[in-house]
Amino acid sequence: MNFLVAKSLQEKLSLMKQLAGRFSERAAEVDEKGSFPFENIKELIESGYTALTIPVSNGGNGLSLFELIKLQETIAIGDGATALSIGWHMGIMKNLDEKRLWDDVIFKYICTEVKKGALINAAASEPQTGSPTRGGKPTTVAMKRNQKWVISGRKTFTTLAPVLDYFIVSASIEGTEEVGNFLIPKESHGVDIEETWDSIAMRGTGSHDLILNHVEVQESYLVEKIAPGDKKANGWLLHIPACYLGIAQAAQNYAIQFAKEYSPNSVKGSIIDLPNVQQKIGEMELLLMQSRHFLYRVAKLWDEANEEERESLKPELGAVKLTVTNSAIKVVDLAMRVVGARSLSIKNPLQRYYRDVRASLHNPPMDDMTIQMLAISAINK
Repeated sequence: MNFLVAKSLQEKLSLMKQLAGRFSERAAEVDEKGSFPFENIKELIESGYTALTIPVSNGGNGLSLFELIKLQETIAIGDGATALSIGWHMGIMKNLDEKRLWDDVIFKYICTEVKKGALINAAASEPQTGSPTRGGKPTTVAMKRNQKWVISGRKTFTTLAPVLDYFIVSASIEGTEEVGNFLIPKESHGVDIEETWDSIAMRGTGSHDLILNHVEVQESYLVEKIAPGDKKANGWLLHIPACYLGIAQAAQNYAIQFAKEYSPNSVKGSIIDLPNVQQKIGEMELLLMQSRHFLYRVAKLWDEANEEERESLKPELGAVKLTVTNSAIKVVDLAMRVVGARSLSIKNPLQRYYRDVRASLHNPPMDDMTIQMLAISAINK
């Protein structure tokens, strides 16, 4: 099984459905133990999936945004935590390709590493600043010493932490008002992972704290200067709503299968034939349909747009995330209403979907910021 030789999206989706089936079988145990889906990530690396968003010019597939989120949704039907986790790596590589913000030599080096199986993610959140999208300046500090950068600080919500090979760390540059992103290899002296992830949602993402204690990196590993709270359009973040859409689809699938099989002696046949059950299934289907049309239409617009046009898509990108994630929460709730009290059993996957889908409210962009952006966009038309 190898994604890099699959010629069409349908072939890739077929491969991913096979993997997602295996992920689904492991999801309950990972969730119950609060562990990490090492096997899932290993299979994604070995299948070539994690290299798909490397540009063709650097030996990758150059996967489109539309294709990426279709595949990410499919992963999430099997396991939401795995989808959200690997989505950050996939999206970051795509974003680096699209915006070319890094020096070509370093970007080519990272592409080569990813082709070998390396994983990368950003570490931007901090206890004192909260979400980086709110604009707080990092308390992590980078100091220039003997032509090297020395970085110290603590980062939270470092998803994929147990298996990451490279961290993109935001830090305030000592003696200036500037903030930079620094590339830090995991084997650097002073890098440590503190296993702090105790969330009741997305328990398998391994989003632990990254501790940096006087970590030295070469001068060129200041890969870009950034503005805290930068509001540039980021199409790659659509991997987030795609993940929660997949979880909602899994919830509907379970509810329908349950309704087909559940036959209390108070009804003839199964409950799938009851009008009130069909009402809820229809409501779920409508929400899923609306979400897919919105999500995939905006993804196609992104793929077809030039740089200026992509910046104009910021309101749509935010609106998609808000719409899809809030609809996903409603879908899971409806599924639980179909299944009833059994959905609250620890052995029932719906209680996991219920917890996982709530995490969407805390992924960027936040709903209040999206609504404010939409208001400003409408006012300025």
